[in-house]
Amino acid sequence: MSADHHPLRPVLETVGSQSCPSALNFHCHTLCSDGSLEPLALAKQAVEQGLNHLAVTDHHSSAAFLPMQAWLEAQRLLGTAVPQLWTGMEISCLLKGCLVHVLALGFEHGHRALHVYNQGDAAVGVPLRADAVVDAIHAAGGLAILAHPARYRLSHTLLIEAAALTGMDGGEAWYDYEMQGRWQPTPVVCESIDQHLKKLGLLRTCGTDTHGHDLKGR
Repeated sequence: MSADHHPLRPVLETVGSQSCPSALNFHCHTLCSDGSLEPLALAKQAVEQGLNHLAVTDHHSSAAFLPMQAWLEAQRLLGTAVPQLWTGMEISCLLKGCLVHVLALGFEHGHRALHVYNQGDAAVGVPLRADAVVDAIHAAGGLAILAHPARYRLSHTLLIEAAALTGMDGGEAWYDYEMQGRWQPTPVVCESIDQHLKKLGLLRTCGTDTHGHDLKGR
């Protein structure tokens, strides 16, 4: 599937500073990697909070997706409003010699192209290169998003430019770099990232990067 026609694209085109954590969350974790929530506990919180769209992005694992999908579908059949659940995974790679994280979103679950990245640990060798990760995500029908661009040793400006050249589809524009108890985007840096991504024609995402017990916090 072309990234230009990906069904998640229209959703991401609506992302702004107020989208997270009440409506959209495309970055969070469960016990399937380094989070504190069971997958179904996270799904329950998403329903209680009235989220519209959700992707769990465990590190090198998509194990939370199927049980969450089944539970949410059961709730929907009971008449409960539930979020649209998208596949997600956070993948480590090297971009300009810097170890960064890429969010794979909306890919075909279980696709063989992502098998090497779905083993609970970072890949080694050629698969660790950013271009290899992007190619694999696209082969699986997903979107490749540079996670939290201002958390690395290289500047977010440099990394976003490199991400665009590598074929990534976007970046995580709205993020809580101060890691507060209740999530809110960090002023100035997030606005700068958002504008830079827009200038390059890249998609913007948002997410709480939750590792704790509250989906609305870090």
